[in-house]
Amino acid sequence: MGKVVMYSSVSVDGFIADEHDQPGPLFDWLSSGGVPLDESGEITVSQTSYDYTRPYWDQIGATLVGRHVFDITDGWDGKPPSGIDHVVVVTHRPEPEGWDPEAPFHFVDGVEAAVAKAQELAGDRIVEVAVGDVGGQALAAGLIDEVRMDVVPVVFGSGKRYFGSVHAQHLLEDPDVVIQGNRVLHLLQVLGARVTSRCFQPGGFRRRVSARFS
Repeated sequence: MGKVVMYSSVSVDGFIADEHDQPGPLFDWLSSGGVPLDESGEITVSQTSYDYTRPYWDQIGATLVGRHVFDITDGWDGKPPSGIDHVVVVTHRPEPEGWDPEAPFHFVDGVEAAVAKAQELAGDRIVEVAVGDVGGQALAAGLIDEVRMDVVPVVFGSGKRYFGSVHAQHLLEDPDVVIQGNRVLHLLQVLGARVTSRCFQPGGFRRRVSARFS
C-alpha cells in the first residue's frame, strides 16, 4: 500500500486558517513564481517549489478529509480536487440528500476505517490526509507515514491548528527535507522511526509512552 501523508500550508505559529476558516496569505506562494504547477496555468510557483511539489501531487491517489472540510467546500460539487481520483470523508453522518452516488466520494465512520478505505482506493499511490482534527487523530493513532508542511512567513496568533487538538507531545526527528521556495519553506518529516509521546499527569508526574509510526 502507498504512504499516508499529512500535508498543508501552515503559518509559522502552526495555523492552517483563522477562526472563520480563512487561509489568508497561506497560499500566496502558489502565485509567487513563473512556473505553472498544473494544467490550468493559474498556479505558478518557483522552479524549486515545482520540482518539490509536482512529483508529490502526481503520486496522490486518494485524499482523506473531515466532514467540516467537505461541507465548507460544498463537496467540490462532486468533483475531487485536480488530480485526485477519490475523496474519503470521515463522518458520522450520511452523504447529503440528493448527493450523486456515482461521484468518487466515500463516506466512512471513523478515522482508522477511513484510512483503510483510502489505502484500498489509492493502491500503491499516496493517501493524503487533511490536517486539523482528522489529521491529528490519524497521527495519534499511528497511521501517518510522513508529515509535509509548506511553512509561510505569517503569524496568525489564533485559528485552526495544523495538528488539531492533539492531547500529547509527539517528539519528531529533524526534518528529512528542507527546501526554500519563494515565500515558503517546504518541510518533510518521515515518521519511520519511533516517535515519543509525552503524557503529563496531575501533580507533575510524567508518563512516557512510545508509538511506532510505520
